[in-house]
Amino acid sequence: MTKPTLFKCNDFLWPFQEIVNTYGIPTYKEVNPAVFSVVSFPFLFGVMFGDMMHGTWLFVFAAWLCFADKSDKNSLAGSLAPVRYLFLMMGFFSFYMGMIYNDFSSLPITIFGDTCFDKIEIGAVDKK
Repeated sequence: MTKPTLFKCNDFLWPFQEIVNTYGIPTYKEVNPAVFSVVSFPFLFGVMFGDMMHGTWLFVFAAWLCFADKSDKNSLAGSLAPVRYLFLMMGFFSFYMGMIYNDFSSLPITIFGDTCFDKIEIGAVDKK
């Protein structure tokens, strides 16, 4: 007979626990991998997505979800309330990695100096 597993989750940890549960529920006396996915999942999303503008919009939308009224489950804020902290962290890390990549809506920017891309002149044709 297998012993049951119960992880008490607060509002912050719940979406990460649900992500872990889609791959398998840990057994009795195993470490809860949801704790490690709290930082690793949003960070790897930021590495994959890495855009300052889209990360800002995602962060602002998630901040609105954090402060909006969650009592009406039929509203947008009420239905997305369980994943608001996940979206907040994903937006933050996406903005952060977009700064590292010098990427703003797929346009290279020069906040921290020059980029690895050549400047493209509109209408210019390379005659090599």
